[in-house]
Amino acid sequence: MATVQVSEAEKVYILHGIRDDLRVDGRGCEDYRHTEVETDVVSNTDASAKVTLGHTAVLVGIKAEIGKPRPLVPKEGYLEFFVDCSANATPQFEGRGGEELGTELSNNLYKVFNNKHSVDLRSLCISEGEHCWVLYVDVLVLQCDGNLYDAISIAIKAALFNTKIPKVHISVDDEGGKEIELSDDPYDCMRLDVENVPCIVTLFKVGHRHVVDATLQEKACSVASLIIAVTNKGTVTCVRKMGGGSLDPESIFEMTETGKRVGKALHAPLMKLLQQEESLGKKRQKVGFLG
Repeated sequence: MATVQVSEAEKVYILHGIRDDLRVDGRGCEDYRHTEVETDVVSNTDASAKVTLGHTAVLVGIKAEIGKPRPLVPKEGYLEFFVDCSANATPQFEGRGGEELGTELSNNLYKVFNNKHSVDLRSLCISEGEHCWVLYVDVLVLQCDGNLYDAISIAIKAALFNTKIPKVHISVDDEGGKEIELSDDPYDCMRLDVENVPCIVTLFKVGHRHVVDATLQEKACSVASLIIAVTNKGTVTCVRKMGGGSLDPESIFEMTETGKRVGKALHAPLMKLLQQEESLGKKRQKVGFLG
């Protein structure tokens, strides 16, 4: 993970600010930085989303392909994750550093999202035990200024909301063989229910308090962090402890409660924004290279 060097004087300044609920950039301990979400930004994917969280930027693209269900769950499709940490984001992502972080992110994202409690995997089944939809979720880290997990989870939820899977028609020939036909009509498609898709809230323990959406400087003052996946109803679906330091039970309880509160509040404005953007249709203003 990207890191920065912080002097002892800077650490004292950051610690004292967090103790008084006033961070270096003026935020409180439970406040996020300015966040921008944009969907349908890559033309050669079935869905895409770009999220900018402060100076952290991630791009997610989803491709839907027909595959074979896994033997243990013949009635379900599944998701595959791949994370690419661009060397342009930070020099520390060059070579093995970016590969190891990408693998770590992919494994954790798989545990958070690829389960029936987050996504309706049964809706991805075409024919039991024979064919299903496989969603390949590719994540590209464009810029890193802390809090990658939160930015990636928001981008994945936005991209899943944007996903349009063609309707499938199965016909049986005279010999009993099955033939799959995909609809050519772009409006004849299936949408995913993303209501229960969680958002990840990362909390860093800094001094005797914990903060949400830590910058790289704040992360350098922290010894341990907690990654919490929270649904729109405040249900915790996954908890992971990160970092080399330790957390006492009281801190874990307080951080979990904060994560549930912050994560639950994150879903409503995100869904409202996604629905507003989709309602604009072709009237949506394209900016930058999208213009």
